[in-house]
Amino acid sequence: MTKDLKTASKKRQPYLSESLKWLLAAIFFVAILLPLGFMLFRINDQSVQDAFSTHSFGTLVRNSLAVASTATVLTILLAYALAIATQRCDIRLKGLFALIFTLPMLVPSISNGMGLIILFGNNGILTRFFHWNGNIYGFGGIVVGSMLYALPVAYLMLSDILRYEDMTPYEAARVLGLSKWRQFTAITWPYLRRPLASVIFSVFALVITDYGVPTMVSDAKFKTLPMVMYDAAVGKSDFAQGAVYGSLLLVPAILAFVIDLFNKDRSNSSFVTSQHEPHKSFGARFWSYLLCSVTSLLMLLPFVAFGLLAFSKQYPNNLTFTLEHVTQTFKRGADGYLLNAIIIALLVGLIGTAVAFITAYFTARMSSGASRFLHLASITTGAIPGLVLGLAYVLAFKGSFLYGTLAILIMVNMVHFFASPYLMIYNSLSKINVNLEPVGQTLGISRIRMIFGVFIPRCRGTLLEMFSYFFVNCMMTISAVSLLATPFNRPVSLMITQFNDQSKLAYCAVIALVILAVNLLMKGIIRLCKREK
Repeated sequence: MTKDLKTASKKRQPYLSESLKWLLAAIFFVAILLPLGFMLFRINDQSVQDAFSTHSFGTLVRNSLAVASTATVLTILLAYALAIATQRCDIRLKGLFALIFTLPMLVPSISNGMGLIILFGNNGILTRFFHWNGNIYGFGGIVVGSMLYALPVAYLMLSDILRYEDMTPYEAARVLGLSKWRQFTAITWPYLRRPLASVIFSVFALVITDYGVPTMVSDAKFKTLPMVMYDAAVGKSDFAQGAVYGSLLLVPAILAFVIDLFNKDRSNSSFVTSQHEPHKSFGARFWSYLLCSVTSLLMLLPFVAFGLLAFSKQYPNNLTFTLEHVTQTFKRGADGYLLNAIIIALLVGLIGTAVAFITAYFTARMSSGASRFLHLASITTGAIPGLVLGLAYVLAFKGSFLYGTLAILIMVNMVHFFASPYLMIYNSLSKINVNLEPVGQTLGISRIRMIFGVFIPRCRGTLLEMFSYFFVNCMMTISAVSLLATPFNRPVSLMITQFNDQSKLAYCAVIALVILAVNLLMKGIIRLCKREK
């Protein structure tokens, strides 16, 4: 009798697995493809004509392309130099430098633009100190703010690429007497070419689809496509025209996604037999320290400015320390909105990590037609800008039981940030021996027991990083939730746009510092949990 029950249980497992796959596929369809379909079908001839016939449309496209191209080139050059300094030179404090370089990732992009205004605006800290007569508003300010926003991503990607480059070809080249330039053209450039294309298009898509920085530092004459889309969808409630601009913003994001998809992991596919020896010469160390120190100072300046503005009685007239701005910010509801943000971030982190793990297990360990659809849908989420996704959700779910609830905010955030955590765990599961399940089945060990006894403990570090990624991004995002939040469930990050509209930069600075503190605390907790392994 017991043997018959075990046999029946084994027969039910494939059926249950396939049923769960198709259930996940249906959820992905509703959460991703259906909203995008609603947005695209909202476009009509009149909305297209209205968008393309305006005199400013061509200017908007040129502005967006000019900002994105300039910021991408400058960001890649600086990020590559920083990656060389920290990965290839024998300097101390590498961990501290890396943390500082990635700080702008822990606050909303609009905060980077706000930091520039506090520093270099008409009444900015450095403007007054140096009696500077320049103008931070417009093209130059957007480029600098976009560099602050995109540099952490570019630095992390390039550092990862350089970390796994094999030194063996360089040793052979030195034996053969090849010059440094010849080594670069024959070894370094072929190695970098493919992954560098992914970095370039990723940074370009990040900048061209961002509306946070341009919202803060643009002037009346210089606007970008995301700004106009936000104004159309939020300010004018013209969803049809917003859908036109949203579909345009999908183009560079999808292009970046395709480039990244075809180039992913090819540069790191070879086995690294010899790590690069760090340069120990005085010149290399001096220039590395100088570059990292100057960049760190520039990256920290906006946060120092936040602190000065948040804790000064009345900048710039009275710099006496005070907690009045903090008190007033929380009196205006920041405590409730902060609680909303933490609840959303925790739930997205927990649910998103669980869903990403289950999905990746199906796609990496159980191949089928449903698995291929799930894999494609999972990585496609990385190609959808947050503002576009938010608009799509408005058009798809307005009037439904989900609209205006905490659930839709959790749902849109999980979809918005799903791709990267999914790929983290997918790569981890793909590297585990493919024969584990067949051996376990032979020994009478079910997949469930294998998952909880082998796969989850083996991937514990990756799962913690996935949770951290979901949490941090949910705390600081504005674009994905700006069209969906209500006065009762809005997260604290949206208060930055609210206070900015009211010209209360001190309150904006308080919110930025609160978000930074919560994200740093979460990063510290995750690091402690990983050490306890």
